Amino acid sequence: MGNQKEDFVVEKQLVEELKGEVRKELMIITSASETMQYEKLIKVIDAIQRLGLAYHFDGEIQEALQHVYTTYGDNWIDEKNLESSSLWFRLLRQQGFNVSSETFKKHMDEEGNFKETLCNDVQGMLALYEAAYMRVEGEQVLDEALEFTKTHLAIKAKDHSCDSLSRRDIQQALKQPLRKRLPRLEAVRYIPIYQQQPAHNEVLLKLAKLDFNILQSVHKKELSEISKWWKDLDLQKKLPYVRDRLVEGYFWILGMYFEPEHSRTRVFLMKTCMWLVVLDDTFDNYGTYEELEIFTKAIQRWSISCLDMLPEYMKLVYEEHLNNHQEMEESLEKEGKAYQIHHVKEMAKEGVRSLLQEAKWLKEGYKPTLEEYMSNALVTVGSALIIARSYVGRVDDMVTEETFRWVATYPPIIKASCLILRLMDDMGTHKEEQERVHGPSCIECYRNETGASEEEACEFFSKQVEDAWKVINRESLMPTCVPLPLLMPAINFSRVCDALYKDNKDGYGHAGKEVIKYIKSLLVHPIAV
Repeated sequence: MGNQKEDFVVEKQLVEELKGEVRKELMIITSASETMQYEKLIKVIDAIQRLGLAYHFDGEIQEALQHVYTTYGDNWIDEKNLESSSLWFRLLRQQGFNVSSETFKKHMDEEGNFKETLCNDVQGMLALYEAAYMRVEGEQVLDEALEFTKTHLAIKAKDHSCDSLSRRDIQQALKQPLRKRLPRLEAVRYIPIYQQQPAHNEVLLKLAKLDFNILQSVHKKELSEISKWWKDLDLQKKLPYVRDRLVEGYFWILGMYFEPEHSRTRVFLMKTCMWLVVLDDTFDNYGTYEELEIFTKAIQRWSISCLDMLPEYMKLVYEEHLNNHQEMEESLEKEGKAYQIHHVKEMAKEGVRSLLQEAKWLKEGYKPTLEEYMSNALVTVGSALIIARSYVGRVDDMVTEETFRWVATYPPIIKASCLILRLMDDMGTHKEEQERVHGPSCIECYRNETGASEEEACEFFSKQVEDAWKVINRESLMPTCVPLPLLMPAINFSRVCDALYKDNKDGYGHAGKEVIKYIKSLLVHPIAV
């Protein structure tokens, strides 16, 4: 055991040394003014991000890309090079710089179509495809770029004259673009690929492997602490109707926030999110309408004195909910941040009122219109509440009372995030839910109103999910309503939805091979150093 501890200390020390080397290199490249160095700089930043190391170099990356933006504005040095200009565009957009997509018109012919000669440049097409996912509403150039690259990359993916490594990259990209990938999952996938590249940076590679394993041990420790808490509650015995999805839940939270400094927030988020699952299952599958009404009143009062008015099985749910918030409030009080809990309590009350509305519709046999359903469902889905809770107890001073007020008004990026989960979840779970007594999903509401087939309904909502991503991209461009790091939980939340619900699957309720593989890669298997 002692040796393990010593090894950990040595590894952490080595990580600090390697980080110092990377910082030095970034500063040298950023300060050089040769054209070649700028192209090298964006490649290094891309590698740092894909290896899962960007969180160590936030300041340096921001400074470097600000320098690139100040120097070149909307015109990249090498606009004829599709791969280089696409990478430049994607990295700057990701960082919030609103560079113009008109730059890609240089790759179009007189008719306004992308030149067919681009099909010979596989790496360029891949880079353009990834760049196109940074599009915002009304960017026709990028909409066309996406259609063009999707079509031609799909052909290349099956073309055996194309080398196997390129085909693998194309298949992965078509399955999930970089914009929608979770940083930790991309790191696991990319480390062995980067290692095979002849020009890879040995320092970066070693740092990525060590850092991944150190973080994994932090996450394992957290999961074991949360598992003990969950086991002690003994819900499987006391409330057997509740889904036991602890590990999938932790994967979700980890997707939003993996950095070690957010450990306290993660544990609070995890515990309170498991209660959202308990509430959801109680309202959906178990409680009578009268019981749910009593419970809703008790949550509005938020007081232990309400315990006696509740049915026996709800007492545990209610008391534990209060305890978790109380515990965090006491911890925050010492830092003068107790106001944070007040705001999330208010949002929780709103969430429970909306759950009761769904139960009321079901009891009365009322079929809501799509508009009625969606305005209520954007609250019951819980995304806004989870994102608000991800700000509770952060160690930095970015979060203010204004931040919580901002989330509570459902600004565009929060609304888009809610929409992505609600629609993807409904597309993945509606069949199973309709087999029991359950309120309608967006699919049923749309079909009732339009007479559309299930396939048409899914097509309609899939397009809405894509449009919601455009909103996320627009809201991430400077100037942003809140600092960019506070937008990341909403962006990562939507990425988790993509990982779990893609292709109309319910990877949270029924973790298939792929989701189990994701979880094992993040929490079970270390990377060989």
